[in-house]
Amino acid sequence: MKQSNIKAQVFVLMAAILWGTTGSTQAFAPENATPIVIGALRIAIGGTALFLVAKLRGAFKTKIKLDKKLLLIASICMAVYQPLFFLGVFKTGVALGTALALGSSPVFSGVIEYFMGGKLSKRWIVGTIVSIIGCTLLFAGQNFINMNILGLILSLGAGLSYAVYVKVSQKLFQNSPRDAVNGLVFFISAVILSPILFMNDLSWVISTRGIMTTLHLGVVATALAYTLFAYGLVSISTPKAVTLTLAEPLTAAILGVVVFNENLTYVSMFGVLFLFCGLIINSYPEKEKVKDRIRAL
Repeated sequence: MKQSNIKAQVFVLMAAILWGTTGSTQAFAPENATPIVIGALRIAIGGTALFLVAKLRGAFKTKIKLDKKLLLIASICMAVYQPLFFLGVFKTGVALGTALALGSSPVFSGVIEYFMGGKLSKRWIVGTIVSIIGCTLLFAGQNFINMNILGLILSLGAGLSYAVYVKVSQKLFQNSPRDAVNGLVFFISAVILSPILFMNDLSWVISTRGIMTTLHLGVVATALAYTLFAYGLVSISTPKAVTLTLAEPLTAAILGVVVFNENLTYVSMFGVLFLFCGLIINSYPEKEKVKDRIRAL
C-alpha cells in the first residue's frame, strides 16, 4: 500500500514539474502568440494526442461504461480553466492571478472532499497551508499587484474549476480505463475551445518557434503530464494530489532563475522555501493506525 502511494505521489509530482515548464515554453513563442490562443492550442494538440493514444492502445475496442454527466463536467472544467486562468492573470497581473488560481485549488479541493464525506488529515492541512503561503510569497515578491475584482473572481474560478475537474476525473478513473477517460475529456475540451482558434490569427504556428512551442505544450506538458497525473490520482486523495501540483510554480521559479537568469527577491526566496517544505510535509507517508496494523497482521 505504501509503495503504491509513494509511486502515485511521484507520478503527480512529475506531472506538476512538466506543467511548470509551460511558462518558460510560452516565453519562446512568437510575439503575436496570445496566451488564450496558446492555451486553446495546447488543449487541442494534447486532447488529440490523448485520444489517439487511447485508440491505438485499444481503449475503445470494448464498450466503456461512463457517466456522461461526469464526463461532461470534467470536460467543461478543463476547458474553462484555460481562459479563466489567463484572463485572471491579465486582469490582476501574474503575481496575484497565479497565486489565487493555484493557491485556491487545494482549498477548494479540501472543501469538496469534506462535504462529500472525506477525511482531511492534520498533515494535509498543515502541508497545504505552508504550501499556499509559499505560493503567495513566491509571486508576491515578483510583480506589482493589481486588485481587480473581476480578475480576482476569474482567478478563483480557475482554481475551483481545476479542483472540480480533479475530483470528477478521479471518480471516472475508478470505473473506466484511464486512457479512455483522458482521451475523451481532453478531446471534448478541445472541441469546446475550438471557436477561439477560428477567431484568432494562427499564422505564427507554422514558424519553427511556433511548432516547437505548441508541440511541447500539447504533447509533453499536456498529454504526457495528464497521463502521469491520471495514474497517480487513482491511488491518492484528490486534496493531496492538488496540493502536490503546487510543485508547478516551484518548477517555474527554478526555471526562471536557471534559464532566464531571473533574480528572486528575498520574499520570493522565502516563498520557494515554504513551498518546498509544504510539499515535503504532504509527501511524507502517513503513520499507520493501530487498527490497520492489527488487520495487516
